Amino acid sequence: MTRVGMDRRGFIKRAAGTVAAAVGFPYVVPSSVFAQGGQTPPSERITLGFIGCGKQSQHLTRSFLNSPGTHVVAACDVDKLKLARNKKIVEDHYAGKSGASYKGCDTYRDFRELLARSDIDAVVISTPDHWHAIGVIESCKAGKDIYCEKPLSQTVAEARAMVNAVRKYDRVFQTGSMQRSDWHFRLGCELVRNGYIGQLQHVTVGIGGPPGDRPLPAQPVPDYLDWDMWLGPVPWRPYNEELSPNISFDGFPNWRNHSEFGGGGMTDWGAHHFDIAQWGLGMDESGPVEIIPPDGKDYTVLTYKYANGVTMFRDNANGVLFTGTEGKVETNRGHLKTWPDELKDVKLGADKIHLYECNNHYVDWLDAIRKRSKPICDIEIGCRSVTVCHLGNIAYKLQRPLKWDPAREVFVGDDEANRLLSRAYRSPWHL
Repeated sequence: MTRVGMDRRGFIKRAAGTVAAAVGFPYVVPSSVFAQGGQTPPSERITLGFIGCGKQSQHLTRSFLNSPGTHVVAACDVDKLKLARNKKIVEDHYAGKSGASYKGCDTYRDFRELLARSDIDAVVISTPDHWHAIGVIESCKAGKDIYCEKPLSQTVAEARAMVNAVRKYDRVFQTGSMQRSDWHFRLGCELVRNGYIGQLQHVTVGIGGPPGDRPLPAQPVPDYLDWDMWLGPVPWRPYNEELSPNISFDGFPNWRNHSEFGGGGMTDWGAHHFDIAQWGLGMDESGPVEIIPPDGKDYTVLTYKYANGVTMFRDNANGVLFTGTEGKVETNRGHLKTWPDELKDVKLGADKIHLYECNNHYVDWLDAIRKRSKPICDIEIGCRSVTVCHLGNIAYKLQRPLKWDPAREVFVGDDEANRLLSRAYRSPWHL
């Protein structure tokens, strides 16, 4: 499926057709070319490489291995032990299906070597957040379609640069904000968008707060880890296991609570729940116009204001609550509650707003690759949702109200705030 000159699908089909024409029908096409028993033929199979082999990658690897029409051929990580674990997951899966030994998952320390392979159609990126932008942009240049974990970026400028690259190189991109593929969230947003709770007044989003930076003592770098490459574009700092723990640690590493690498709960969960708020607000291509940090007086919580008069509050109770003049909708994973109660049983007519319906976030991306269409959580959506997260963190940092122009993606009359929309990269890395 690699689209350089004639793609692999076209080559296989044309080759089969040429041979058939030469010898005359009937011609038996080998089963190695066109699959039997309901399997996807090689000409339609999407070959995948994985960049980042941490905790989230284990889930993604298994999900894509069990998605129809895929073949995982490579993985990359700067941690040798985590890389070996993902290789084993892949090779054990295929060995189990075939009943024979399988050693077909190649491994790389440098993602650029993986991207150089012309037989890889698409990549799944689940590195720490500070690596997303470079990984995505270089993947676009290499002609790969991309699934990238949320939050999309570490800064607003990175997010926009990623959008520009995806559009320039005509890539199919799925942001890993998979809540859009859960019917509880979709129906909740459809009820809001269709006015079933009256005029929307405010949205309450329950997520964690900004990162809590604190000094960490220097520790010896483990021999299985390339620490310089783990840091990548981030200024040098000594290794500490809290940032990249040993493979025996089964939780999510705490790098996300250090501002060089992540945005705390604001981006970690905000990329999920602010994303749903934006969906319900119909703001997938826009955003708020004012962000006000808590001041202990008029504003007790972080507050966003939209041009349509809706306000959005950041609270601690996990979930999303839409409040209108005639009712409420509360949604979370596996949960939908409405006031009045019967709203949750509404059947939307053909004349109503119907949002993109998807029940499998991974298969949706694969289908979009085959169709060359936009999946449910296209790059622009991921950009706008993570921007909401970043704006909140900047307001927390500066501790003053900020005016935002969502069309130009700049703060109005605030040079200091605008400087926080991007960050300097450590040489030799750049966008």
